[in-house]
Amino acid sequence: MFRAWIHRYLDPADSLGELLFGLIMALTLTVGARILSQRPDIDPRELVVGLIGCNVAWGIIDAVLYLLGSVFSRNMRIQFVRRLRTAKGEAEAMAIIREEFDLEDEPDMSDEDRVAFYRVILDIMKRAGTKRARLRRQDLQAAAVVILLVSLTALPGVAPFLFLEDGYLALRLANAIQIVLMFIVGYRWAEHTGANPWRTGFAVVALGLAMVMVAVALGG
Repeated sequence: MFRAWIHRYLDPADSLGELLFGLIMALTLTVGARILSQRPDIDPRELVVGLIGCNVAWGIIDAVLYLLGSVFSRNMRIQFVRRLRTAKGEAEAMAIIREEFDLEDEPDMSDEDRVAFYRVILDIMKRAGTKRARLRRQDLQAAAVVILLVSLTALPGVAPFLFLEDGYLALRLANAIQIVLMFIVGYRWAEHTGANPWRTGFAVVALGLAMVMVAVALGG
């Protein structure tokens, strides 16, 4: 039910990407604390505040970027329609459509089907409006979901500090939990793409850990 609610506002690629982003942010903080701090120096309360604050802040930042990207993408499409309207003949219009909708990386289709697809787009876009795009209510709702997803990914890392008195042990457990969740995100990603779930899960973990170590090494 929760997943269906999220996908009302974000497609699976976006929602899984936000979860992975949040986990990488949280893991960067906990791995950094694990590597750079001595056992007696680990302050569980400080880490809890840091984890939650970091992910909420980056959730807000990512939501703002999502809103900017949404308006930007829609206005680019409107600009595309305007270019079609000013095209000098059908040949130029078809060239503009081919540039906008490059199908080289899409499922194989014949040249005839590709041309037919472009022609349908041309017929539809001739009647499309060209009013500049503005933020919509759904954009704001999707941005709120982005903040929620990125913020929630901090909670698994926080949980061990609420139940364990040993901050060092809690930190190691938090890292393990977040790595497992990365694997689950990769596993779920594969279900939407038809890839091997186990390979994808391990690949996402490897990629995520690599990015975390880069961030830690560069002081992030």
